[in-house]
Amino acid sequence: MNLRELVETQAEKYKDKVFLYWEDITVSYSQLNELTNKVANLLYNLGIRKGEKVSVYLPNMPEYVYVYLGIPKIGAITGPVNALFKTREVKFVVGHSEAKAIVTIPKFMELVNEIKDDLPNLEHILVIGEPVEGTLNFWELMDKTSSDAPPIVSIDEKEDPAAILYTSGTTGFPKGVLQTHFNIRRNGEMIQEFLKAREDFRFMLILPLFHVNAQIVTVMAPFTIGASCILTPGFSAQTHWETVAKYKASTFSSVPTVLSVLLRMPHENLDLSSLEFIICGAAPLPVEVFREFEKTFKCKIIEGYGLTEGTCASSVNPMPSETEDKRKVGSIGLPLPGNEMKIVDDKGNDVPPNTKGEIVIIGDNIMKEYFKNPEANAETLKEGWLYTGDIGYMDEDGFFYITDRKKDMIIRGGENIYPREIEEVLYAHPDVSLATVIGVRDNIYGELPKAFVVLKEGKTTTAEEIIEHCKKNLANFKIPKYVEFRDDLLKTPTGKIMKQPLREEEEAKTGKIFNS
Repeated sequence: MNLRELVETQAEKYKDKVFLYWEDITVSYSQLNELTNKVANLLYNLGIRKGEKVSVYLPNMPEYVYVYLGIPKIGAITGPVNALFKTREVKFVVGHSEAKAIVTIPKFMELVNEIKDDLPNLEHILVIGEPVEGTLNFWELMDKTSSDAPPIVSIDEKEDPAAILYTSGTTGFPKGVLQTHFNIRRNGEMIQEFLKAREDFRFMLILPLFHVNAQIVTVMAPFTIGASCILTPGFSAQTHWETVAKYKASTFSSVPTVLSVLLRMPHENLDLSSLEFIICGAAPLPVEVFREFEKTFKCKIIEGYGLTEGTCASSVNPMPSETEDKRKVGSIGLPLPGNEMKIVDDKGNDVPPNTKGEIVIIGDNIMKEYFKNPEANAETLKEGWLYTGDIGYMDEDGFFYITDRKKDMIIRGGENIYPREIEEVLYAHPDVSLATVIGVRDNIYGELPKAFVVLKEGKTTTAEEIIEHCKKNLANFKIPKYVEFRDDLLKTPTGKIMKQPLREEEEAKTGKIFNS
């Protein structure tokens, strides 16, 4: 069934059962169906039709869930926008997706006003909160809109996209991943089939809703079985365990950085009686953090692997039982039900166990395609297989391990950063002659960007000035943590800057294997 049918079916089945907890507000399955109907009707009345994009530029809030599930009800496509993005990045994502409408809040309107005249497809700006001149007030329109089922639209769940999410790409700008109704529903079901959560489960959502992890693991997975979602504004180390106890959370999905931070916070006399396990993904979890967290909090970690092109999750370490623990700490586990994974060489041929190659995936969760990017589609999608760009191996028991990344991606606390995007900003500085960026090890975030810069002759720009320049053009998580000036940078015979010697230098400093 498509997402519209899924929402309607669950509303009929679970009726007054609470799906969403938000502060002192609860939203039942039937109420969610009515609210998503209102969203769909509101947009339809504005002229939004099947296949058209609606950008969602919001922080975590209940309205995010309403629009995420409401937009696809009329065959339109939800376009989450990273709330950490700066002007340049938001302009690209909204413009490239050809969004016809954007839903946002007053806090973000200064940025939206800067870019709206450069977005020819953008016709409507809907604002949640206090009225903003020149925009449509979301709740004023919602209050006037029918909660009846929206107009029937023919939706092919396997072919028609429901969402477009942007992920870092080799061109320095993100690529738009088109996820179908089938991808989203099935990946939620696949995760749930593995977790075997019950209807009384409460999934606590602490990650940003513009991330697939939050959308699929802590919204769609519980939704497919009639469980509940505890929505929070985001991760707060000070109040995290208090929130777990208050709402009796059964689980929460996190990234390695979150677990590292929680280990460093006071953790005496905690009420963790409701927790059954914790989910972790988006970046490799250091083995030492894995073991220390389980020992400290007496709660098992379920570590998974996936990427936006695979909707969210593709493999997970086995769920430990009371009598047996089949997990292999340090691996990314086994393929989820409905997924197949293998390791191939540079020619696409299967390789034997314990042989390094590229991880490729096929299954119900593999994206339809990249939007307006045939070159990337040809490189990434081959005979139904998704070529991930991650290098690893499969052991004799079928467990997968990541050892490196084929591309230069940096993963900072679960956020993907492509160095070229930072490099383009560095090159825009008037005093910079050469620049390159690599990821360096960090105990909290996993990796942080480090910039190596060669200044133009006679220039004396400081590292602080370089970082300030980056702050004006990049989301905070992409800003280089370190800037090192060099007289020159090693290059290949064709003039390409060589990054590997820089990585080896950093490896020698830390004594750790880089990108392991």
